[in-house]
Parts: sequence; C-alpha cells; structure tokens
Amino acid sequence: MSTEKVMLVEDESGIRMVLRKIIERHDGFEIVGESDSFSDAVVQFGRLKPDVVFMDIGIKGENGIECAKIMTDLAPKTKIIFATAHAEYMPQAFELYAFDYLVKPFDLARVEKTLNRIKASHEPKIPEAEEKVSRPERSLSRILVKGRESMSFVDIDEIILVQRENNATVIYTANDSFVTSAKMGDIEQKLDPEVFMRSHKSYIINLTKIKTIEPYGRWTYLVTFKDIARDALLTQENYEEIRQRFG
Repeated sequence: MSTEKVMLVEDESGIRMVLRKIIERHDGFEIVGESDSFSDAVVQFGRLKPDVVFMDIGIKGENGIECAKIMTDLAPKTKIIFATAHAEYMPQAFELYAFDYLVKPFDLARVEKTLNRIKASHEPKIPEAEEKVSRPERSLSRILVKGRESMSFVDIDEIILVQRENNATVIYTANDSFVTSAKMGDIEQKLDPEVFMRSHKSYIINLTKIKTIEPYGRWTYLVTFKDIARDALLTQENYEEIRQRFG
C-alpha cells in the first residue's frame, strides 16, 4: 500500500499536535512537513510535494484559501482538507474542490473518517465495472446537455472548452455555448482523455483546438484557442504533459 505524504498548515502548535497524533495512528500516512505561515507553507509545498494538506483558513492573519489556490495550481491532484473554526468559508473551500472541511474543535471520529475516505479513494476499481461505465460514454459522438428549461445535443468533436463559471458549467463550441448545472467531473467522464484534458480545476480543454500557450504567473499558463476568443488556465504539471505528448 502506498503512503500518503501529509503536510500540516496551522499556526496553532497545539492544533498541529492533535492532528499529528491522530494521523500518525493510521497506517499509510506520513507527516512530511508542518508550517505556521502562508509563505513558508508555499515554499515547503513546492519542495515536499505532499499528497494531502490539512489547511487552516486563518494563518497568522493571512488567508488559507488563497494559499490552497496556489497549491492546487502547482499540483491539482493534491487533496486539500480545510481545518478551521470558520464554518462560513465552506462554500469558498469547495469551489476549490476541497476534499473535506473540518470544523474546530475536531471530533476524533470525524478526522478518522476523512483519513479512511482518502484510503478508499486509492482502492483499485473492478475492471469490468470500469468498462461498463466508461467505454459506452467514451464511444459517444454527442453528449446531452441539460439546461434549466431545455436540452441540447452537442457534437463532442466541436467542443473547444468547458469552463466552470458562476456556479454553472459552460460548454463552448466555435458557434455556440451551452450552460448546464452538470459537474465538470461528469462531463469529463464523457470525453476522450486523448483529446480532452482537465487543464485546471475550472477548465477542460480540447488539445486539438489549442492556438497558443503562454506563461501566466509563476506556475500557471494561459491557453488560447482556434475559432473562439476565450482562454483557459493550464497548470505547470499539465503543461509538462502537453510538452511531452507533442514535443
């Protein structure tokens, strides 16, 4: 069984100690780093590359959600678990696709449930079941997009960009756009991974429709497309994958 590397970002040493003791009781988890400040957390994250981060919302007066945004830009697959006394930030946290949100004071059973969920997310799926779900979807040439008052069929090979906007998902083609309440993950499952990439938490891009890729900040790139005047964000990790595929 692989070991999950865990990082704790919390400015209260007592809270870090509680989390450390709970996590160290579980096989399959190793705490590789602890930080009590925004800037140090980002530096350690880039060096240690943890799989899981327990993140406080308020870190010495700075915003843990903004810190988590930087981390997910660097490594989108990182599991961010917000651990905070502030329940009101939960909607913002889950916009980042946070894995979980724990409210202080921690309940031991609640933290253990989160750790068990992380373990379960790595359990191998039954191949037959995967085939039944994925193969028919990937063989489709069109997808059904359900709006509030209508339904539309969209040719998959015409999709250029899928973007999360204002609590909705928008599918862009060269000549039209379609708004749906469907989750990004649901749409991603219906698209061929050889052609489409989840370039960033809020974007799915058609690799055959890319026009340019340019640096946009330290760890992010900006993608422009043929046929539409829109752009998308691309993480460093996905930039490297594209470069290897097409280089």
